[in-house]
Amino acid sequence: MNARDQLQAEAAKRVLIFDGAFGTQIQDRKLTEEDYAGDLGLAADQKGNNDILALTRSDVIADITRAYLDSGSDVVSTNTFSANRISQADYAAENMVREINVASGKIARELADEYAARDGRPRFVAGAIGPTNKTLSLSPDVEDPGFREIDFDHLVDVYHEQAAALVEGGADFILIETIFDTLNAKAGVMAVRKLARELDRDVPIMLSMTLTDLSGRNLSGHTVEAFWYAVRHANPVTIGLNCSFGAEQLRPHVQLLSKIADCLLMAYPNAGLPNELGEYDELPATTASLVREWAENGQANILGGCCGSTPDHIEAIAKAVDGLPPRKLPPRDVQMQLAGLEPFTIAA
Repeated sequence: MNARDQLQAEAAKRVLIFDGAFGTQIQDRKLTEEDYAGDLGLAADQKGNNDILALTRSDVIADITRAYLDSGSDVVSTNTFSANRISQADYAAENMVREINVASGKIARELADEYAARDGRPRFVAGAIGPTNKTLSLSPDVEDPGFREIDFDHLVDVYHEQAAALVEGGADFILIETIFDTLNAKAGVMAVRKLARELDRDVPIMLSMTLTDLSGRNLSGHTVEAFWYAVRHANPVTIGLNCSFGAEQLRPHVQLLSKIADCLLMAYPNAGLPNELGEYDELPATTASLVREWAENGQANILGGCCGSTPDHIEAIAKAVDGLPPRKLPPRDVQMQLAGLEPFTIAA
């Protein structure tokens, strides 16, 4: 079986476990500028460039990935959220994009294969692609609503470069995550589709939206339902929500998406809401009890954590959902369903 079929087969047996945050785990290690910069000789300071650690401190990324696998993760992501030409330009590292993504992919692939060989349970690698720090739908200039810093074709090229390197490094899926702009996501979808044609094989896409307010919209204004109608043509292997808020605030939106999405649903909320210092202090047991309700109600196929989550959170989630039956996919709706900012269904 290919990766898509294998993931679907495993998800038919049980609720699968995704990993947790990389950023906070990296911060806990108190790395120095020298750790980040290594001997690459880049022109800008690298401290805070978490993605570059795949090249300069690969042991740190491997340790974090191993901790999530030890905690029960079936799917681990690559530490490549900002490993694209646009974001890496802030660190004068845009020419390192391919090397970063290939290296990060290899770290995750080797560890996933090691754990799978150990117990015979498949482990999967999701090549993580963040939204970049640009938006296609909105102008950054309040005086010029029509202005855009980048155009669609440029963003397709940026995503294609990253996706190709992730697949080269061993990623099973391309995870387009923390989607605040639906048009950015569409550029990602086109890039992966282009890569699949070039490779003459399926490159499964995972899509994960992030909400910017409790009404359930992303920054470009789409509701969860409208977002699904706008991207379901991509035939994603998973659709879902991440970041945004904690599990308690995401609950109604996960519930809605679970009813309409005819693919696997993957949800990985933050470890609660940040406190006044910007830190996440929701205990693993609390997060686990909240997402367990989703599994008990048949609303999720894959569960994990985003900002503030730790290996302890992932282990608690894995234990909380152990033995619960997986979500059953709803039948494919054949009505014509369109989306502006709101969904629209044309009656048959």
